[in-house]
Amino acid sequence: MKKNKIKFKVLDVFIVLAIIGIGLYIAYRLKVGLHYKWSWHIIPQYMLRYDEEAGRWIPNLLIEGLLTTIRLSIWGTILAAVFGTLMGLFRVSKSLFYRLIGRSYVELIRNMPPLVLILIFYFFVSDQIMPLLGVDNFIFSCSEGTRRFVKIFFAPPAYLSAFISAVVSLAIFEGAYITEIVRSGIQSVEKGQWEAASALGFSKLQRMRCIILPQAIQRILPPLAGQFISLIKDSSIVSVISIQELTFQGLELMAATYLTFEIWITIALLYLIITLTCSVAVSRLEIRMGRHYA
Repeated sequence: MKKNKIKFKVLDVFIVLAIIGIGLYIAYRLKVGLHYKWSWHIIPQYMLRYDEEAGRWIPNLLIEGLLTTIRLSIWGTILAAVFGTLMGLFRVSKSLFYRLIGRSYVELIRNMPPLVLILIFYFFVSDQIMPLLGVDNFIFSCSEGTRRFVKIFFAPPAYLSAFISAVVSLAIFEGAYITEIVRSGIQSVEKGQWEAASALGFSKLQRMRCIILPQAIQRILPPLAGQFISLIKDSSIVSVISIQELTFQGLELMAATYLTFEIWITIALLYLIITLTCSVAVSRLEIRMGRHYA
């Protein structure tokens, strides 16, 4: 047993050293082979800048893009959870009509490229639905406080239509995967739980809300966390419709400064910080829920 532990630790050290060696070799080849001059000292000024009028440090392009990515991810996740839960319930319904709706939604969206879906929603929602609803006119007619609220929690008023179309398209795309997660979670609950709830006189809604869903949520939490992380990464694709999120800001900075590696490594680290934070938070929530139900 001790020998196995020692071998396992040695293997871990070897893997870490190999990764470090590969990273150092890549950096060496960039410097020697491509004659690339690293300019990391320029990156901090694109993270924060000092506003002389306000007398304080404020977010610059990269941090602004990061905040937009977080907004997209939060609102997209909330809306995707609504779509996914509703369609997941449709998928396990006894009604053939509801099951056909849920199945059609899943098969259509999961077999469609997300870029195509985003472009369809962008040109349809932004150009047709938003002017019809008068969203832009309403926002610009609101008070300064309301516009500031919209800017903080959503997007600048000038980009609100594009932001909404991006959120809806991301939510519909990710909702198809959440649908299958919810369906599998509900169907994984033992048949005896359904029978016991029915024997106690619970209605179908009460059985689902009080007995089945609490058990299903505990089981589907890890894959839901993975889907949320996937949505954070997939949000980069909305840069094609000029949403000023992290990837879009990186493209703009790269075109202006030619700091290819510094900018993309910084962006990769920012994405990594978000996703790792979400993973740790969900892991702790999963442990706490396990203790609660235990």
